[in-house]
Amino acid sequence: MAPAAKAGEAVEGGKLRRKKGRRYSAYLRRPSCFKPAGEPPAVVDGVDGKADKGGCGEGERRIPTHLVVTVNGIIGSAANWRFAAKQFMKKYPEDVFVHCSQCNYATLTFDGVDVMGERLAEEVISVVAHRAELEKISFVGHSLGGLIARYAIGILYEKDMPRKPPEENGDSKTYTSGTQPVEEKLKGKIAGLEPMNFITFATPHLGSSFHKQIPILRGSYALEKMAYRISRIIGRTGKHLFLKDKDEGKPPLLLQMVNDCGDLKFMSALQSFKRHVAYSNACYDFIVGWKTSSIRRQDELPKRESFTKNGKYSHVVYVEKPKTTIVQQEDFSGTMVSQPKTASEMEGLS
Repeated sequence: MAPAAKAGEAVEGGKLRRKKGRRYSAYLRRPSCFKPAGEPPAVVDGVDGKADKGGCGEGERRIPTHLVVTVNGIIGSAANWRFAAKQFMKKYPEDVFVHCSQCNYATLTFDGVDVMGERLAEEVISVVAHRAELEKISFVGHSLGGLIARYAIGILYEKDMPRKPPEENGDSKTYTSGTQPVEEKLKGKIAGLEPMNFITFATPHLGSSFHKQIPILRGSYALEKMAYRISRIIGRTGKHLFLKDKDEGKPPLLLQMVNDCGDLKFMSALQSFKRHVAYSNACYDFIVGWKTSSIRRQDELPKRESFTKNGKYSHVVYVEKPKTTIVQQEDFSGTMVSQPKTASEMEGLS
């Protein structure tokens, strides 16, 4: 299910930060895809709740035209991305506007990838509609957030976007709409914007169903089967992650998302981005396995002796060079995924 062009990057577990009043064992690290948040997010538009078109800092600056949408994982919130959003806008104050998605937080992340994807799409539409200066768009998703973003872009692909005139946004700068037909203007775009980067961190692209996809279960079939059965505690999201959903006789949602599916152009949307990166944790991630987060078969995973520290980013230990592949559009049937017998069979379907 690899996208048209992607680079897989393995990340070695970094040092654990200690917070005042809390102590975490250095030996039992907190799973990277769980960031509990019991309250609605306090972060709006990436940083401080203000739609500051000048980015961060004082003085007049060029208005950013590149929208970066960050998406949190399960039981998370927009606050998980507060620090990263500040760093984005601090480094590129005149280029990027960061919006930390607020629509899926805490137990709302149990509602299913499709429902959350629809919420995210509506949220992006609202942001774009109020910022006529935007020209480009990128998505950065953590864990489950990567799947939510993939569903959302399928909705937003080549979608007509009503944009408020700049004067309604309190901006005196003039933006020309051009004379191209709507169809031509939207061709290959996401929410009417030019797609640039699609980046995921520890996202279970292949789901979490069997075949050592959840490291903490240590490959035990009995434990994997138990996890499969109790996945209902996280609602429809659990069904989607464990490929248990068969709504109206259709294949599991994650398998539908490896193709264009009806009006939802999942793969076309993903291919429209200029750059695709899947970061995966080489160690210390007990919930999201290396295979599912890097979209690889077991025999494609690099050996530890192949790890080479990146000079600029010491936590990156392996980088796969981008490659272009032709994605074959296939029609998956429910019987193909009902009871996969081998890891390679499962990975091939995914």
